[in-house]
Amino acid sequence: MIVRIMGEGQVQIAEGDIDVLNALDSELEAAIETDDESQFRSKLHALLDKVRQLGKPLPDDALEPSELILPPSDASIDEVRGMLGDSGLIPG
Repeated sequence: MIVRIMGEGQVQIAEGDIDVLNALDSELEAAIETDDESQFRSKLHALLDKVRQLGKPLPDDALEPSELILPPSDASIDEVRGMLGDSGLIPG
């Protein structure tokens, strides 16, 4: 799966790593539902850090379509709330 973090670049995530990201996505959703800014910030950073850790960066000149677009680390809780789908930021 090709993932883009807004304002950064694209990374390739192995299918086997999606479950780890989904668990972090669920924690992020819970923080958003309770409007807990501190937890939201912590969980957003944890999710993005894990994507960076697990992902293999694509070259800057690669023109691959992103299957998933994640917010930047400085996104507000309302911005991320607006990006949530039925299954969070990460489907599955």
